[in-house]
Amino acid sequence: MTGARDMMELREETIRAQYDAALALLTGFDHAPRLAKAMAEAKTERSPGIGTRPMFRSTTPGMVTRSTARPGGVRLLERVESLGDGLVSPVQAAALHGLRRGLAVALAMAETFSAQSGLAELKKANLEGRLPEGKRVEFTEFLAAEALATLYTFANATAFLLASSMGSTTVEVGAVEEILTDNAPLALQGALWELDQDVALLASDEPRLIAVIGAFCEALMQRVALRAEAAPRLQAFTSGAWRVEADALSIAGFKPARAAKGGALTMQFKKPSEVVGNHIAKYQSLRLAKMLMAYDFERKLNPFAELGGFIFTFMGDGKPGTGKTTLIQMMAGFLNDYCKSAGYPFRYQNFSIDQIDSYQGKSGQNAKAFIDNVLDPGVIAFGTIDDIDQVAGKRGDRQSSAGQQEVTAVFMGAFAGANTVVRGNCTFGMFSNYPENVDDALRQRAGARFLVDGPQSREDYIDILSLLLGKNHRIPVGSHDLFAAQEIKRAVTASFEGYSKPHEDGLLKVWDKVQGDLGSLDTLTKLGTYLKAIQQADDRFTGRAIKNITDAVKVRAMDFELPDEWMENPDLFLFKPYDEKLVMIKGLTTPITVEMVIQEINRYADSEFRYADKSDEVAIEGMVRDFKRQEEAKRRYLEGKA
Repeated sequence: MTGARDMMELREETIRAQYDAALALLTGFDHAPRLAKAMAEAKTERSPGIGTRPMFRSTTPGMVTRSTARPGGVRLLERVESLGDGLVSPVQAAALHGLRRGLAVALAMAETFSAQSGLAELKKANLEGRLPEGKRVEFTEFLAAEALATLYTFANATAFLLASSMGSTTVEVGAVEEILTDNAPLALQGALWELDQDVALLASDEPRLIAVIGAFCEALMQRVALRAEAAPRLQAFTSGAWRVEADALSIAGFKPARAAKGGALTMQFKKPSEVVGNHIAKYQSLRLAKMLMAYDFERKLNPFAELGGFIFTFMGDGKPGTGKTTLIQMMAGFLNDYCKSAGYPFRYQNFSIDQIDSYQGKSGQNAKAFIDNVLDPGVIAFGTIDDIDQVAGKRGDRQSSAGQQEVTAVFMGAFAGANTVVRGNCTFGMFSNYPENVDDALRQRAGARFLVDGPQSREDYIDILSLLLGKNHRIPVGSHDLFAAQEIKRAVTASFEGYSKPHEDGLLKVWDKVQGDLGSLDTLTKLGTYLKAIQQADDRFTGRAIKNITDAVKVRAMDFELPDEWMENPDLFLFKPYDEKLVMIKGLTTPITVEMVIQEINRYADSEFRYADKSDEVAIEGMVRDFKRQEEAKRRYLEGKA
């Protein structure tokens, strides 16, 4: 990647000098399509009583600014404004400002390219009628190269500038067809004509307006970059790099700029050695962080999501003080560092109890905004819901507020609803000290379970004591190899092997009975019989549980860590084309084994039995307390009456 020091500055005064020409293109021009077919009426109908903005006439030579009164005119500014109620909204203003700025940057880049490539001299000679016949082919090729550089810069700059306004709404615009390379002004007119068609057909509201413009820019960049592969005379554009300081925009040939929409994190990050115990949870968190980095921004899909080994939602549960917050800090820290190295935008968001509002519908809106921000396909994102048992209400629970019930409904629809699309750019972690108080259906939407049980072994307790004491002491360690027990690979292997048999008493009874009847569970038939026996013992163990188990098995089949070098040097993997990344990942996968399936069944079912046993026990204890209070109240009443 080109460093900031190697970049030339695309001067602000050069860009602003193009504002009039850019506004003229948005205000109106005539264009008869050559390559694409008109799908929408170009003329915008306005409501009665709403006036039309006066047409701006540019004095820039070469710009077509004829009247657009006839139906063939392209009036993109008016098209955008017509989506509102007569007053320009903030979203419409952002779209128009982004388009004008993107056009101005593109025209400034065209001027720069023309000067640096020698095209400016050829243009001058052509205007003066002294262009030699032998230079005409070269002149035409340079004009086409300028057009391609201008189109790509327009799409690149506009997508970058509108990135902060993009939500989770996505629109498919198809391939861009009206790509003209006669000259730069005509190329921009062709692109704006097609954008106007897409806005008319697809932008039914403001969120879709921004989505249509963003999708069009992505499609235009892809098509132009493809054309540029075989086009000559582009060296002046591809060999240089420019920076627009006011927008923090970098232009480096036919490479898309990435808008840093995530913002800086102020979280205190943790290293894996500072997370004592929690071996499986720590291991899966580290792997999930690297999985997220495989997301392809062009395809808007992660190879792991396509292969079925991606964790979209997970639940981390454990007693208070066992390390849930530390685990979040560790995973967010790795993602933050990886994204910085790759130049990707990273976003971390937490949804907590303070976002439950007393106003009806507001809590649901807050939850929806949280989901949309994390799902944003333009960022790598990590969303957490801390103390989800307090945030999301249990359906049918009279103690849950209306706001908590709204949040539950939003989360259930987002995590496994009819419209849920898993792209693989984000993951949601739900954390709780009391997962038994979480609604059963919502809890089962957690595809993976991270048991956050803190330090367990003698070695763990020695390690955490040493870690928390710090270095301001001279107490000898003794006969112990500090943090050797925290070596993830070795600890995880032992942790997974520990689930070759269930841990919870209720599940252990089912296991013993099935094994006694069938012997070793080494066929799909026997494994299916075991699953049915679990369902008979706990009717909450449904088909969704089986899906979560099989997803976990697929994750185990990808029981490899993407090499650290791939994260440190993005060119080795992260910047590869999607199909190439897919092949590289497939080459690392391992076959699914019976042991994997048994361990994942036991690990998941253990958690469900643990939740169910706790839930039942809590309910029983509550009823016992109620009975005791009733008896005591009855005794005091009778004594007072006597």
